[in-house]
Amino acid sequence: MEGQALIHRREAITELGDALRTLVEHATTTEAPTGELLRAAAEIRDVIDRLGERVRGHATLSRADDLLGGIRMYNPVIGPGSALAPPLHIEVVDGTAIGRCTLGMAFEGPPMFAHGGVSAMLLDQILGHAVVASGNPGMTVRLDTGYHAPVPLLTPLRLTADVRDVDGRRVTATGVIATEADPGTALVTATGTFVGLRADQVQRLFGQVSAPARP
Repeated sequence: MEGQALIHRREAITELGDALRTLVEHATTTEAPTGELLRAAAEIRDVIDRLGERVRGHATLSRADDLLGGIRMYNPVIGPGSALAPPLHIEVVDGTAIGRCTLGMAFEGPPMFAHGGVSAMLLDQILGHAVVASGNPGMTVRLDTGYHAPVPLLTPLRLTADVRDVDGRRVTATGVIATEADPGTALVTATGTFVGLRADQVQRLFGQVSAPARP
């Protein structure tokens, strides 16, 4: 799939992802009558049946992805097609990965604030971007997270990450979650250790992954 067809598919995936994220948010916050909830569930199951007529296996990449280009449409943190993703939008500026997102009510842990596991997930993702940008890609082998203040929901957030050390295949990076309004106050911090994979490890872990079928 190339050119305009690929662009249109990615646009459609993003449109569906936007709708799903809105659905999840409304389903999380709704106080609609019980009967309306049951009717909505039945209607959604009709859509599930249509989308489920043709699916890929877990070892097959999406036709809309570009693995080497860093495009993962269904990544649960940055994927525009994922109902699970905020999504987090990341850019790299002078080696620093900078991410922005707003967490909705679906990410609530304590009332009004994000679940701590969500913070760790966001930081793992942005640390990985910083590591890749440094030219030393690897997989997370350790993530140490410090929680300094709760992360507010429905509030624009700003995340940053930088590589601090490269020692052979082992890379150390640090990251911070803050709000856009107060970027100097760290809410959550993390230090991640990443290790580049050897060729045999790549084969062992991902040898069964196949390219998507072409239409």
